[in-house]
Amino acid sequence: MSVPDALEPALVHHIVNTLGWKELRPLQEAAIAPLTAGDDAVLLAPTAGGKTEAACFPLLSRMHSDRWSGTSVVYVCPLKALLNNLLPRVETYASWLGRTAALWHGDTPSGARKRILAARPDVLLTTPESLEAMLVSVNVDHTSFFSGLRTVVVDEVHAFAGDDRGWHLLAVLERLQRVVGRSLQRVGLSATVGNPDELLGWLQGSGQGKRPGRVVAPHLTGAEAGARGQQAVGAGQQAPAPAAVSAPPGDIQLDYVGSLENAATVISALHRGEKRLVFCESRRLVEELGATLRARGVTAFLSHASLSLDERRRAETAFAEARDCVIISTSTLELGIDVGDLDRVIQIDAPASVASFLQRLGRTGRRPGTTRNCLFLTLDEGGLLAAAGLLLQWSRGWVEPVVPPPEPRHIVAQQLLALCLQENSVGDRLWQEWWNGLGPFGRPAEPIVKHLVAEGYLDHDGGLLFIGPEAERRFGHRHFMNLTAVFTAPPQFTVLQGRTEIGRTDPSLLTEQINGPRRLLLAGRNWQVTYIDWRRKRCFVEPVDDGGKAKWSGTGFGQGASYEVTRAVREVLIGGDPPVSLTQRARNSLAQARESFLEKVHPGGTLIVREAGAQLRWWTWAGHRANATIAATLEGVTVPGQRINDHWIRLREDLTPQSWKAALAGAPDRLCLPSVDERAVRGLKFGDALPPRLAEATLSARLADLHAATAVLSEPAWFVMMSP
Repeated sequence: MSVPDALEPALVHHIVNTLGWKELRPLQEAAIAPLTAGDDAVLLAPTAGGKTEAACFPLLSRMHSDRWSGTSVVYVCPLKALLNNLLPRVETYASWLGRTAALWHGDTPSGARKRILAARPDVLLTTPESLEAMLVSVNVDHTSFFSGLRTVVVDEVHAFAGDDRGWHLLAVLERLQRVVGRSLQRVGLSATVGNPDELLGWLQGSGQGKRPGRVVAPHLTGAEAGARGQQAVGAGQQAPAPAAVSAPPGDIQLDYVGSLENAATVISALHRGEKRLVFCESRRLVEELGATLRARGVTAFLSHASLSLDERRRAETAFAEARDCVIISTSTLELGIDVGDLDRVIQIDAPASVASFLQRLGRTGRRPGTTRNCLFLTLDEGGLLAAAGLLLQWSRGWVEPVVPPPEPRHIVAQQLLALCLQENSVGDRLWQEWWNGLGPFGRPAEPIVKHLVAEGYLDHDGGLLFIGPEAERRFGHRHFMNLTAVFTAPPQFTVLQGRTEIGRTDPSLLTEQINGPRRLLLAGRNWQVTYIDWRRKRCFVEPVDDGGKAKWSGTGFGQGASYEVTRAVREVLIGGDPPVSLTQRARNSLAQARESFLEKVHPGGTLIVREAGAQLRWWTWAGHRANATIAATLEGVTVPGQRINDHWIRLREDLTPQSWKAALAGAPDRLCLPSVDERAVRGLKFGDALPPRLAEATLSARLADLHAATAVLSEPAWFVMMSP
């Protein structure tokens, strides 16, 4: 097979002679016809499957043959690091046809932005937030700049679709489409998704059912085909449990080490001379593991969202250049950054999802003759069980369906404000047209518009809506910069050594009572605080040998594990091992866990257990959202105000089998949404721009899993008295 003639001949020449490719990969060949025809598409391939080229080659060929001019392709990514990594490749491919590419995101210097505005690149690589910032900026003539736009490529599209950034992206694309005055081709790139047809429809936005679209996935075989073939599910819906199959290819090992110190011992002793990427589930663990490994003489680089740009770039450079090193990261290095000749992936405890694990596994096995691999080092019993359950689901070919968060009313409020900022004023009867009938941004948004006007976020005069004094007060700082970001980051202090920024730390570390000097752990190094500028939120430090502490506050309303993975944990406790390599330590620890949970799991239903101290727990094994839904539905027999977890619900101690039976009567048909903590509402960015009732309803819908709750409430439940 040769490189297809359907591509521009000059491009084919460079593919063959410059890249040295004698043929294209299956995805790259299959993508040519739909993309050159102008169809919408989602291109699916494993990590390192050539998705960027699958999109770029046909679009550049079409750009050349159809004589597109100006900025005709916008390439959107969720991470600035990914954009930085992609730019040299896209620039090279574009240059083969005499075209240009440029980068615009939050770290792009003002001089580079001016050059972009003066000479529009053919391909613009950016984030949704920067794209919206261009639409609202007084320094950008967005109508002129985007006049030639034809196509939008969305890389790692599943990472957008699963959270509020996806709703934000869709809304911005609809506004951009109206500015341009034509329908835009939309191309999504994804490696791990369980419901690609629904993902394509989501990406098409208002064009769903009106424009041709196609899922291009020639690679799907075996376990991946099992995931692809599952029935698509909606918000909170259960995917049908697939039958057990042999594990997909890959060298996967599950170990139990008992502590982070022991994990550092294993990492420093194993695979010396190799490049290893270690994933942790928190910034604190990244910092503590990095410091411990460096103390053992291991060359270590760190990457997480609270490190400075220079620190993060050191880790990204290590991907490309360093050998015999360890790179420790949160999910910041999970997505498609080119990792070059990475040898090993190591996972501390369990990632949040099967999809996340697949992304991380795909970091390895890229060189000929190498195998994808991942070593799980679990720190406690909970981490071991979570990893085992996740691997059991992975072995069956199951991947979480990508489901957009329901009821994005706060994003609707943000978009209404951003539109008025973009256009200066919008007709009070015409604002819906900007989103072309896109779901929540149409008629359902009318109560939100009324509230924004009533509270002064919008002014209403002469049939026009425009930015009001309350929006100016809350979001007007630095030219409304906070209006273009759709998530709230907890406040942090910038940490500096002299003029060099190291990163950011949680303010609680600077205010808590301590004895002796105040010390921080950041960028894997220990620092002593010398001065705190409270007004400017800056902290100055000097290096010390030890004693540093790392801490960051979360948003406070995480949603825990899914129903499917939590039920897989129950299967593990009943006796099912994931078909991966288990160390003897892992086998021994699993045996101990099975013994301790013996009276809390049952293959045919759920157990209500009266434990020591008379506490009554219902072991549902249903996941966080289902348990929150059940606790709200059965509030007469559940303990109020309890902290919801994945595995059990606390019931009233005076509960009897008779009162339990009465409480369950008709429960599956009268489900209630979970109640919402006030702190969670405060953490919802733009939640203040909603009526309180709607803000609470938004979060309640997102905390619920109605289908899993129905399934659990329909199962048999038995009362058990724990053995003394």
